[in-house]
Amino acid sequence: MTVSIPDLILLRRELHRNPEVGLQLPWTQARILRALDGLGLEVSTGTTTTSVTAVLRGGAASSAVRPTVLIRSDMDALPVTEATGLDYAAANGAMHACGHDLHMAILVGAAHRLAARRAELAGDVVLVFQPGEENWGGALAMLAEGVLDAAGRRADAALGLHVFSYDLPHAAFGMRRGAMMSASNTFTVRFAGSGGHGSAPQTARDPIVAAAEFVSALQTAITRTFGMLTPVVATVGQIAGGHSGNVIPDTARVSGTARAFTAADSALLRTLVARVAHGIAAAHGVEAAVELDEVAIPTVSAAAEADFAIATARNLYGHAAVDVMEKPCTASEDFSWFLDRVPGAFVLLGACPPDRDPAAAPSNHSPSAVFDDAVIDRGVHFETEWTVARLRTLATSGESADNNSMQAQHGYPQ
Repeated sequence: MTVSIPDLILLRRELHRNPEVGLQLPWTQARILRALDGLGLEVSTGTTTTSVTAVLRGGAASSAVRPTVLIRSDMDALPVTEATGLDYAAANGAMHACGHDLHMAILVGAAHRLAARRAELAGDVVLVFQPGEENWGGALAMLAEGVLDAAGRRADAALGLHVFSYDLPHAAFGMRRGAMMSASNTFTVRFAGSGGHGSAPQTARDPIVAAAEFVSALQTAITRTFGMLTPVVATVGQIAGGHSGNVIPDTARVSGTARAFTAADSALLRTLVARVAHGIAAAHGVEAAVELDEVAIPTVSAAAEADFAIATARNLYGHAAVDVMEKPCTASEDFSWFLDRVPGAFVLLGACPPDRDPAAAPSNHSPSAVFDDAVIDRGVHFETEWTVARLRTLATSGESADNNSMQAQHGYPQ
């Protein structure tokens, strides 16, 4: 029996009440496995993470090469103390402040509907529940374990869906060709000098002054490295050092993120962070140790896949239901690593409660972010119909074999 929307809303709220952070989400994994039980799926779990991968074999595949599509949901929460006041709010110091609880409920619902329509599926479906999206490297861990080939061959097309608590109108889709989200690099710079008395800074090598100058100098360096029409940004979110106002410490630490919309600009940003840090350190007679992590590359929807997703949503809900975005979103997503290897689309879905102004609503990651679980129905319907239609077009066009040949020719990891 196909799960009902009220049941999915209950599942979402249960997941919301019990958030887990990072790559190891044992309670969440167990709950997802229970929700998929009895559907006749080929289920596997990760060895380095608590991921869940489920393969649904379609009954209408007629060719020797079975078309394959992949749909991904993330699973992890954030280390944020919830402040929504909801009766199902989390109370363990973590929070599904980015809507991943809705993503899981939506994909579970799509799994049930697709399993019920197995006989009409012209290929196979890989359903992916991924931990560690929030800067934990979960996508790369699953790719290393072979998730793209879970059905026995490389997926031909991939779909990711993300709810927004703000910006988009309620139940509206946001899509575009090309870059959907930015690349994200995290950096930490540790300045090491020698401490001393606050009354005699000339006897010390002050890492606090170096750290402070680095924060300002990085912004100036960006404007002297990138043209004013190039969208890049670096933000320092943490400065730490010292224990007392009259003591110069030995060390200070600065952490932040640097984002861009092309791989080349992202790489140049990483080079710039390191160059500025070492230059400032040399000027102040301290040492700089720089840690840089490429968390996500730009999330890019392939043109044909974006067009297909847009057409699917418009066929289901009308032309006005889709906002073809003029500009990409400045946030980042590690689904970008999937789309780097398989052509696909990333889709946004407005989950701002209908009685709130999306322009003023708390954003994703806010402790006050609220998502309307009524949009679960629309997400399930979209993922289901996209899957049925995409498999049909892959089977009838011969695109499936062509895609895998092109992936091999272009050197995508096999």
